[in-house]
Amino acid sequence: MPEMIAFVNVPTLILPGIGNSDHAHWQTLWESANSEFVRVQQRDWKNPVCDEWVNRLEQAVAAISERPVLVAHSLGCLCVAYWAARTSLNIKGALLVAPPNPEGAGFPSEARGFSPVPLLSFSFPSIVIASSNDPYGSLEFARSCASGWGSRFVNIGPAGHINSESGHGEWPEGWTLFQELTV
Repeated sequence: MPEMIAFVNVPTLILPGIGNSDHAHWQTLWESANSEFVRVQQRDWKNPVCDEWVNRLEQAVAAISERPVLVAHSLGCLCVAYWAARTSLNIKGALLVAPPNPEGAGFPSEARGFSPVPLLSFSFPSIVIASSNDPYGSLEFARSCASGWGSRFVNIGPAGHINSESGHGEWPEGWTLFQELTV
């Protein structure tokens, strides 16, 4: 684990996608290396309901005295978009990695209430990171989300779903982008 990961002193909420992030996922590795990182726990990781996920995020942000940074992967990105459209709470920023297209053929039928994606400009800095060969969301979809949300868009090339299955491990490139949101 790069030593720099342990030195972030900003409250950070981890928002995994459907099924949660496993032990080898970069979100889990970042969380295990830093006591300021807290995973937003969901009632049901396998059958997500948008309103429930958004409510859990609202509770987690409200429980932190400082403005946190959100680190979302996959379905967690859509949760952030719905949350941002409803909340009056403030955050420092959001790293949104591999947003899935809820209208796409690969979107899990178990996930309910995540369509249509709100495309309202966020009131906080954000970065959308996408892969050119993500099976759950195209570059065009991610770029349209970034544009609608007022986010910086980063295409990292062919990187799969940017998860443990695509071999990202600690993912230092993502860590560098995350750090931009902590200043």
